[in-house]
Amino acid sequence: MSWIQKLYETYEHCAAQAYTSSEAALTPLYHVVQQAHIEIALDSKGNFRRASVIDKENTVIPATEKSATARTSAVVPHPLCDHVKYCAGDYKEGNKSQNKYFESYREKLRKWCESEYSHPKAVAILQYVERKAVLHDLIKEGVMPVDSKGHLLRTWKSKEDKPQLLKQLTPDKGIYKPQNALIRWRVEIPNDLVPEVWKDTTLQGAWIRRCTASEETKVVDLCMVTGIKRALATKHPNRLRSGKDNAKLISNKKEEDSDFIYLGRFLQASHAAGVGIEVSQKAHSALQWLIKRQGFRNGDQTIVAWAVNGKEIPDPFKDSAAMFGLETNKPEISNQSLSDAGQTFALRLNKYVAGYRTTLGATNDIVVMALDSATPGRMAITYYRELTGSEFLDRVQAWHEAFAWHQNYPKDLKFVGAPSPKDIAEAAHGQAKDDTLKKLHKATVERLLPCIIDGQRIPRDLMEAATHRTCNRAGLKHWEFEKDLGIACALFKGYFRERSYQMTLERDRTTRDYLYGCLLAIADHIEGRALYLAKEKRETSAARLMQRFADHPFSTWRTIELLLSPYKTRLRSKRPLFLNDMEKQLDEVNGKFQPQDFLDDRRLSGEFLLGYHCQRQALWNKPETDPDREIGKND
Repeated sequence: MSWIQKLYETYEHCAAQAYTSSEAALTPLYHVVQQAHIEIALDSKGNFRRASVIDKENTVIPATEKSATARTSAVVPHPLCDHVKYCAGDYKEGNKSQNKYFESYREKLRKWCESEYSHPKAVAILQYVERKAVLHDLIKEGVMPVDSKGHLLRTWKSKEDKPQLLKQLTPDKGIYKPQNALIRWRVEIPNDLVPEVWKDTTLQGAWIRRCTASEETKVVDLCMVTGIKRALATKHPNRLRSGKDNAKLISNKKEEDSDFIYLGRFLQASHAAGVGIEVSQKAHSALQWLIKRQGFRNGDQTIVAWAVNGKEIPDPFKDSAAMFGLETNKPEISNQSLSDAGQTFALRLNKYVAGYRTTLGATNDIVVMALDSATPGRMAITYYRELTGSEFLDRVQAWHEAFAWHQNYPKDLKFVGAPSPKDIAEAAHGQAKDDTLKKLHKATVERLLPCIIDGQRIPRDLMEAATHRTCNRAGLKHWEFEKDLGIACALFKGYFRERSYQMTLERDRTTRDYLYGCLLAIADHIEGRALYLAKEKRETSAARLMQRFADHPFSTWRTIELLLSPYKTRLRSKRPLFLNDMEKQLDEVNGKFQPQDFLDDRRLSGEFLLGYHCQRQALWNKPETDPDREIGKND
């Protein structure tokens, strides 16, 4: 019960925030958030004034424990705002003479208005709906579309002149259900500054007091979260991830539904999971709020990290650019000096984390929780950790430091930092274009969670998959290769932290794989310059043979050297200083090889990508005094 206790505490800490919209603050107790489609305005006596179709807008409406969790085929009304078929007494379904939905809704609203917790706006709405003219008024105002016979329109094949209400509804196999449009109310009373019932805190308070009073008639038992006796919840909320999410974290069947539900371990459901109604609603409301506000979504998979006291924390599932709030086309990003990129990033990261340390505090509770559902009705917690503020910040900082590298994504953005888990999954397995890859991406993100939060080593197969995919340069688009190259280098650097790889060209590193990567970058640069001078737009031989080079470096290098001959001849006549510089660099790299290493034709590890990337960056970022830059200005 630790997770539900932390969510309950979060609600208690954050409940003071004033409600302005469904995404801005916590949902009040005994209320739910639903999308409204129609707005009806009344006066204080319940007289109709106007009605209109509104864009899909999340609206807070009063709800009962049952209506918030069990509205499927059963007749379970909300007490105030509800679908047209519930609010309209003049709506008839098929050949039925009586509207069972309306009768149930009216009874629920009448009991509220007749209780000591009544509210003037609820009374005005009751007076209006009892006249059974809701559907008539909506048709008259042009809100509910009808055909020539006065029947509700349920189909619309043309894309032009589509009724406004049908634009807001989602058809089921081409059939619209206008009777399921949700109505919200405005009650315009003189000197009342808040006519919207979904914003009126006095009305919300009246409904909360009524529901709290009705708890006294329910079964009271030990709440396992608070440790005190209170009315226990029999049904727990759903719609945690979205308005159509029916999966629940806590669910149980009635004892009479089966003799084998508890397998002899418990006498009744409350013994298995006894949670108070108030605790359950507050905890689920807090989780729903956190997911909308700061949750990471990957299909059905949802991950959320938060501080129990409500303080803002860094998002551990973003890449460094998003975490720092960097934007495209910023001069300080695009023109960042290659020689001090690591230092600049480290200073930025230290300042960023230090800011959170001052506001968050070292001992405040941080929770990281991942949710996923295998079936539409059941949800599970797939990952859960509780940390102190200092532990959380230390691990986020360690992740971004260990996996920092030059990144080139999205378009028009270059930054130094760690990639996000979602981008790592794409670099390792490609874009999720089918269900199989989507499941693989979800599993990959889940596997990366302990690496970020617990400081565990990333899976080796994930690092090797990203390396192998990057080497297949011919099978990738240019932007895709650039993105995957930076991520693959980051993963290899982070996996082998003990080797202390730098983000600049290490001229004193003489390992076989690193040097072969430098050779490939220089060959790519030579041919690329020759193609540019001839105004030819095609891949270089080094790019086309990159996969083969990674598998058989020595034999493939001989092929690449032979293919460079005509390009060297072209450069010798047009760019002699450039060619002389490149040949010197080739000789310098070749001289660093041990003879047995150069002749070794075994497969290269991901280290060669680091050498390739760093050497390429060094060639692209020559100092201003370099003679080749002066020649290149005339290109």
